[in-house]
Amino acid sequence: MPTQAKAAVIDEITERFQNSSAAVLTEYRGLTVAQLTQLRRSLGAGSSYAVVKNTLTKRAADAVGFSDLAPLLNGPTAIAFIDGDPVEAAKAIRDFARANPLLVVKGGVVDGRTVDASEVTRLADVESREVLLAKLAGAMKGNLTKAAGLFQAPLSQMARLAAALQEKKAAEAPASTDEAPAADAPAAAADDSTAAADTTTADTDAATEDTESPAAATD
Repeated sequence: MPTQAKAAVIDEITERFQNSSAAVLTEYRGLTVAQLTQLRRSLGAGSSYAVVKNTLTKRAADAVGFSDLAPLLNGPTAIAFIDGDPVEAAKAIRDFARANPLLVVKGGVVDGRTVDASEVTRLADVESREVLLAKLAGAMKGNLTKAAGLFQAPLSQMARLAAALQEKKAAEAPASTDEAPAADAPAAAADDSTAAADTTTADTDAATEDTESPAAATD
C-alpha cells in the first residue's frame, strides 16, 4: 500500500477512535459476509464495524494514547466503533457472539480507557441508559409523592382553621340579631316625644277656647 494511502487509513482509524464512545476489537475468523452485515446492523445507527490492518491500527492507537491495545492486534481483527450508548452496543455484540461463537471479543476502549474482553462482557450486563432513566424517574415520582404529602399537611390545617372561623362567625350571628331592637330604642323615644308635643298643643288649644268663651257670652 502506498505511503500516502496508509497515512489516510491511519488518519481515518485515529479519527474513529477519537469520535467514538467505545471501540470493541473482535476476531471474526470463519464468519460470513452476511453474518458480519447482521452484526454491523445490530450495533445501531452511526456505529460501524470494519476489518482493519493490525499494523496501521497500532499506529493509530499510539497516536490517541491507546498503546495498551497492541497485544490485542493480532490475527484477523475487526473493530466495532460505537456512536451512542456503549452498553447497548456491548449487549448487541454479546448476543451476536452467543448465536455465532466464531466471533471472539478481544477487548477495546470504553470512555477513553482500554478494557479487556471480560470488562466488555460485564458492560453488556449493565442496565441500559433507558432502563436506568426509567428507574430514576420512578424514584423521583415516589419522592414527589412524599413531597406532595408534606405540602398537603399545611393546606389541610388551613382548611380546618377556615372551617373553625366560619363556625365561630355563625355562632356569633344570633347574638347580634337579639341586640337589634336596642338600636331602635332612640326612634321609639322620638315617637314618645312627638306624642307628648301633640298633647301639649291640644291642651293649649283647649285653654284658648276657654278664654274666648266669656267674650262670646258677653256678646
